[in-house]
Amino acid sequence: MPRALLEVSNVETYYGPIMAIRGISFTVPKGQIVTILGANGAGKTTILKTVSGVMDPQKGSVLFDGKAIHGMDPDRVMRLGLSHVPEGREVFPFLSVRENLRMGAYTRSDPGGIAQDLEMVYEYFPVLQARADQRAGSLSGGEQQMLAISRALMARPAMMLLDEPSLGLSPKLVKEIFDIILRINKERGVTVLLVEQNANMALHIADYGYVLEVGRIVMEDACARLLEKDDIKEFYLGVKEAGVRGTRRWKRKKTWR
Repeated sequence: MPRALLEVSNVETYYGPIMAIRGISFTVPKGQIVTILGANGAGKTTILKTVSGVMDPQKGSVLFDGKAIHGMDPDRVMRLGLSHVPEGREVFPFLSVRENLRMGAYTRSDPGGIAQDLEMVYEYFPVLQARADQRAGSLSGGEQQMLAISRALMARPAMMLLDEPSLGLSPKLVKEIFDIILRINKERGVTVLLVEQNANMALHIADYGYVLEVGRIVMEDACARLLEKDDIKEFYLGVKEAGVRGTRRWKRKKTWR
């Protein structure tokens, strides 16, 4: 079992008086892809914001490569090797594609390495090279997602946090982007924590998965085993069990009722 690169322990995070994350704990082993599944409002995005320093937890700890990062400013977290690709892409719309990519490397001081990594992301996403001088705000949604992922790669992260990379994209583009995420993991050794509503795609590329409901982790297992669970098939993959009627809810200890 690879050592844990990210360890989240008993974390609680609030929006004002509302508890969004309810004492969750999970690990992400070095070199693996781990996915967090859950409905809208379950707390998936809050987890990533808490890990990357955008939000501070009121309780618990977040360790990255053995170092406590909870409460640390996002720029310091990023300098430690953790890049966050947020939901909605958030590219710099008035800068060119090339300028956006160079912004991803703003903490680096190795021009040769930056040039190599620029060629690397162009190899992953050739359309970005073709549109290098185009304003990022004029790209399609899929191209902006490619740019957001590539900008994060330019920091040479040890780990990437990906928040809904398939959101609003066509099935063809979704497959293309997930294929690239898998390549980045296998070829570059980048550890990935993936938040995604497209459970089918996420479970097919990830090694391990957690299911989140109302701020709590209610199930976890290797993705190959999650794909075989009837409840996952029904509620996340749209495959109905014969003879099942009514609606079931999660039990707290990783079972169903």
